[in-house]
Amino acid sequence: MTFSMKRALAIFQKDYKDLSRNLFVSSTLIMPLFFAVFYSQLGGGGIDVTYFVVNITFSLVATFVQCALIAEEKEKNTLRGLMLSPASTLDILLGKSAFTFVTTLILIAACAFIMGYSPANLLVISLALIVSTFFYIGIGTILGLMTKTVMEASLIVMPAFFFFSFSPMLLVYEDRFSIIGLLEYLPNIVLIDLAHQIEAGAGLGSTWVELVILSAWALVVFVGSIVMYNRKQTD
Repeated sequence: MTFSMKRALAIFQKDYKDLSRNLFVSSTLIMPLFFAVFYSQLGGGGIDVTYFVVNITFSLVATFVQCALIAEEKEKNTLRGLMLSPASTLDILLGKSAFTFVTTLILIAACAFIMGYSPANLLVISLALIVSTFFYIGIGTILGLMTKTVMEASLIVMPAFFFFSFSPMLLVYEDRFSIIGLLEYLPNIVLIDLAHQIEAGAGLGSTWVELVILSAWALVVFVGSIVMYNRKQTD
């Protein structure tokens, strides 16, 4: 499976133009900033509130925008053209993910700045955020390949949005319902736990388990997106 930077860059530029023309999708980029400003006016709220905004950014940008970009390709019947072009699977998937990846990290950095969040260990937090971004983009890719229109994409992504944004709130019921303890292995909750450890003075040596868990989630979803793409390619 080969990779061409030139082809991936061309897809990146195309996605930028497509998103700039689609006000319905591009307007979602404002929402994380709105939440960041809102909570900063309330006085921040610590790690939990900061990462609530981060998880919303992942869901609205990394997942929804990625899903919508792929769904738009299918709606215009241009994804089939990409599949039949000389571009490889990696060219297409990485090219389609590059714009979402960059946009997600820029918005997370902007939200962190607005909320006054400065992690005690920027290296570890950056690694965790980058790996998490890959996971959510993978989810968006899979969901996008399952849809046919942008409107379908906006609906199919809602369960993922609510689940990954609000599932940490369920942990308060862990003592009453032991099954809720399984949520602690979800990537969004692992990320919050890692952030708490970093603020308590932990470093890379103390948080490698969380980074491995996040990487495992990202790898599974990445493989799943390739499998889903190859299935659509042969349909």
